[in-house]
Amino acid sequence: MKHKSPLRLSGGTFLLLSVCFLPVARCEAEAGGIDSDLEIVRDRVIAYVMRAGVDEDRVKRMLNTISPQGHWPDIDYEDVSRTGFQHSEHLNNMLHMARAYKKPGNRFTGNQDLKKAVHSAFDFWIEHDFRCENWWWNDMGTPLSIVNLMLTMDTELTETQRREGLEIAGRAHMQSAGARPGGDLIRVATIWGKRGVFMRDTAVLEEVVGIIASEMKTTTERGLKPDLSHHHRHDNVISTLSYGMYLPSQFAIWAQFIEGTRFSFPRPATELLVDFFLDGVCRSMAYGRYPDPGARNREVSRTGALSPAGPQMAEDLYRVSHYRREELKAIAEIRRGQRKPDLRYSSFFWHSEYFIHQRPDWFASVRMHSARNHNMEYPHNEEGLKNHHYADGSNFLTRTAQEYVQIFPVWDWQRIPGTTVVQKPGLPHWNQIARKGRTTFVGGVTDGQYGAAAFDFESPHDPLKARKAWFFFDDEYVCLGSGITAEADGPVNTTVSQRHRVGSISVGRDGEMATLERGEHTVKGVSWVHHDGVAYVFPSADEVRIRNATSAGSWRQISHQAGASDREIRAEVFALWLDHGARPRNSGYQYVVVPGLELSAVKDYRKALPVTILSNTTLLQAVRHEGLGMTQIVFYQAGAIDLAEGLHLSVDRPCILMARQCGNRMETIAVCDPSRTHDKLEIRVNACIEGRTNDWVATWNKSESLSLVTVRLPREQWAGKSVVLEIGHQQSVSKRQFSDAAEECFNCATLAREVSNDPKTASRGQDF
Repeated sequence: MKHKSPLRLSGGTFLLLSVCFLPVARCEAEAGGIDSDLEIVRDRVIAYVMRAGVDEDRVKRMLNTISPQGHWPDIDYEDVSRTGFQHSEHLNNMLHMARAYKKPGNRFTGNQDLKKAVHSAFDFWIEHDFRCENWWWNDMGTPLSIVNLMLTMDTELTETQRREGLEIAGRAHMQSAGARPGGDLIRVATIWGKRGVFMRDTAVLEEVVGIIASEMKTTTERGLKPDLSHHHRHDNVISTLSYGMYLPSQFAIWAQFIEGTRFSFPRPATELLVDFFLDGVCRSMAYGRYPDPGARNREVSRTGALSPAGPQMAEDLYRVSHYRREELKAIAEIRRGQRKPDLRYSSFFWHSEYFIHQRPDWFASVRMHSARNHNMEYPHNEEGLKNHHYADGSNFLTRTAQEYVQIFPVWDWQRIPGTTVVQKPGLPHWNQIARKGRTTFVGGVTDGQYGAAAFDFESPHDPLKARKAWFFFDDEYVCLGSGITAEADGPVNTTVSQRHRVGSISVGRDGEMATLERGEHTVKGVSWVHHDGVAYVFPSADEVRIRNATSAGSWRQISHQAGASDREIRAEVFALWLDHGARPRNSGYQYVVVPGLELSAVKDYRKALPVTILSNTTLLQAVRHEGLGMTQIVFYQAGAIDLAEGLHLSVDRPCILMARQCGNRMETIAVCDPSRTHDKLEIRVNACIEGRTNDWVATWNKSESLSLVTVRLPREQWAGKSVVLEIGHQQSVSKRQFSDAAEECFNCATLAREVSNDPKTASRGQDF
């Protein structure tokens, strides 16, 4: 049965493409001639399917073990469950043999015994038409394998194989359940497109190109978000590095298929795709190459979850567009190991409650949840079975990109770095993992280079509350927690780090340094801990818990997939945490993480901390970096703070604010509304600031020696995004200088800018 899919008119761009394509297709169909553009695309698709290498030893094994009936004895053909379905090995075997048969330059090229085996295996599949309990295989996985096989064998298929193969491949059609916008729509479309290319169906190719182009848009529904993160489902859980990856990968591949033909993608779609790749995907990876564990979901229970990204995607996008080419080239070189990363930025993805901070030698992230999203995706197909606390303020630090690779089977899942968790005898059942967040004050402020994140945390699993904040600078970041209160009998722990142990663990206390032996330790009065080039500094000399031991576990404990082994894995693990005790009341913590600090320098760093913790209460958390002239502040309610001697600032409602001054001059102010409920913010500061833009207006009140700055906060899909006020060289006014400074104050040129991951997506405010 041939599946006809109606033309999608999901956007103006696609409608335009369809109108442009149809007359040409009709003319060629009427003329009965060869469509040269279609043949170009077809040849490119087949070349792409054939691009993989041939493992001759594997082909020999498959050829020697296939039965006369066309199956392999080591494959379980009975288990069609969601966690089983080894039939995928049969599909892979068929394609690999077909590629060896058709691809020049290997010893099986044109081998008739191999051809016979391919036909036998394909006939066996057609005879049984295996279906899995997981719809994905039926609607996507199997159709993709079959259409790739058909493109490879092409004219050497039998009529029955062609007819039945098209039937199976046609299950990936545009009316299937999996063809959901923002979800698997593009993947289904590309399978449907390959089927159309195989059939030389111009109308299908036109349709598929239009569908892919129409998906290149931002939306408040499922799909690519205005902040350039990605959501696969309506739970609003970040999926940038999982389902979101299919946008740039499939788009780039198909852009090459159709390049130079009348089917080419429109320029705006291509440029948005490049923006998403550079400012969404790459910023969710350390150095643009290594996936951040904090952006992962259930896939952390798969062995390759943190494998480095290759250069192919950046290279593909470079080939099909002249937009941001130098950046694409840099990412490709970094991923090839030809360029030392020199990236430097901070980004907050306000639709996903996800914050990242990149420096040339380290990367850190914060993963949170709110009443606007779920804490974690549901463990579909029984993967990610211990992810209950994975987004409870997880804070992953990456320097070498080896810190967390393959660690998850042996992890203590109640001690995820950055999280504050009630320690329980065991985690609840995995079907209870996904829960809606409970609070609204969750967000992050950034000026593009520095930033802070705040989390009014209420556990969706335990009777536990806390206010957590992170403040990011060039050489360090500060972690604060206050109001930690629980109604549970188990002890509450805040985990500073849990990762692979590399080398020794050193501890500083009472001016002395000690190297820890193996085992679990409770150490009082600790000033700092040092491990693998990272210093964890405790300004108040705290009692800490440290584990320096071997941990054991298995992949089967975190995934029930058939390929998840129950073989015990052992690894050396370093864990550092703070114990707040059982049923704590308004407990707190404060520590500074300093990546790249040598052991010999830690003691002096601790003596002359470049950061000052100004406040760590349930009402106000604030940190000052004197060297940068920067103060980062979390106001949980309207309040005031001294930024520096003689420089005072207040706000009229809750917000996160970052102020920077040079000497006694206010330079910039960045603000955001984590609650996403306000349309404006009033800031009062005793510095002479005057100016007017679409996004803020400032007036100087000489009689009160005070400036009032009113900021228009982004709304709708931009709510939660930072607004940055570039104030320039305005003179601050101390209590002793009010009169003189007021006379000298002038209305200099000012400029406010919206900062986001992509300047193009800045909200457009109106004049006040």
